[in-house]
Amino acid sequence: MSMTMSEKILAKASNNKEVEAGDIIMANIDTAMTHDLTGPLAIQSFEQINTDKIWDPEKLVVLFDHQVPADTLDAAKNHQIVREFVEQQGIKNFYDVYEGVCHQILPEKGHVLPGTVVVGSDSHTCAHGALGAFSTGIGSTDMAMVFATGQLWFKVPETIQYNITGNLQENVTSKDVVLSIIGQVGQDGATYKACEYAGSTVENMNMSQRMAMSNMAIEMGGKTGLVAPDKVTDAYLKERTDKPYTKFTTDKDASSLEIMDIDVSELEPQVACPHHVDNVKPASEVEDVELDQVFIGSCTNGRLEDLEQAARVLKGNKVKEGVRLLVIPASRTIYKQAVDEGLFDIFLDAGAIICNPCCGPCLGGHIGLIGDGEVSLSTSNRNFKGRQGSPEGKVYLSSPIVAAESAITGHITAPEKK
Repeated sequence: MSMTMSEKILAKASNNKEVEAGDIIMANIDTAMTHDLTGPLAIQSFEQINTDKIWDPEKLVVLFDHQVPADTLDAAKNHQIVREFVEQQGIKNFYDVYEGVCHQILPEKGHVLPGTVVVGSDSHTCAHGALGAFSTGIGSTDMAMVFATGQLWFKVPETIQYNITGNLQENVTSKDVVLSIIGQVGQDGATYKACEYAGSTVENMNMSQRMAMSNMAIEMGGKTGLVAPDKVTDAYLKERTDKPYTKFTTDKDASSLEIMDIDVSELEPQVACPHHVDNVKPASEVEDVELDQVFIGSCTNGRLEDLEQAARVLKGNKVKEGVRLLVIPASRTIYKQAVDEGLFDIFLDAGAIICNPCCGPCLGGHIGLIGDGEVSLSTSNRNFKGRQGSPEGKVYLSSPIVAAESAITGHITAPEKK
């Protein structure tokens, strides 16, 4: 029987020879993740289950990234609850306030392997599908069941494969590609489907670029966002783990497969406008939007390549007076690399504020919030009303290149070709 990548992974995880879209299966979980914001509820729910120990302390990864360091007494209490749980359960894979954003840390530290099932109590867990894993976000109460049993039920999803071809133009990134796709498909156009990114354009992307696209599968309703593992995947993992893994690919004649052909050769930089991620327009059409804040970072675009792109634009320039530019690396490793490359000197000379590795303003509950009537341009993944602070504010989404250009001019700016 021909199957998609997701079907093959879920068949393996449920000890079935084959499965098909619509089947309800019980899958063994290879890696589970929770963090400071959703972890306390998962722990509370777990304590209501008649068991004392989690199923496998080696397979659970716990991180602090949303409110770090703690910015309120409630946040500090949440950190205490999770730290006590980590100690009680003997969880070794614990990353406290200093390490970075969960969706960067998991692959960076070798916790994600192709062919595995990864769940996290965070909706952007779909990001790890960039390594060829079936990775998806779940609720905190579902996570409690994973804590207890190491298993979770799934409905096997259908797959929509985006066959992306064409050479990207100068200053056009994978963030622009995925924003364009979301704009075409709509915020619910891929609901409960496995979004698979394929084609020559994707094959030529590095892991950082692939992660940015997989991260945003949820913004079109996707259950996961997959890229077939290849030599790029192997090279990325070789530096991070020596564990064996299985690489699956999609059979072109799989019955649940839908293919959408996309030519990006003429694509220009894109911007998602308030208050929905699918409200996408070319950056050149929204250049009249004045900005109060620009945020470069998050689990979507806080990797070294993203910071390098922004630094190339900002070098020798100044952030527009009246605009706040926040730069937040996605991990401590990236932070150190940026220091070593001299990127922070460029950011500081330009007038940026550099923050510790964390989610920053993305969740609207920590540093860098916007006030009533203020406008933010962000490299993160969501722009819902109130997402980054005041519900009277507005959030636009773009690539780091557009964000850096816009920080200099003070308004959304499409980069010029050189």
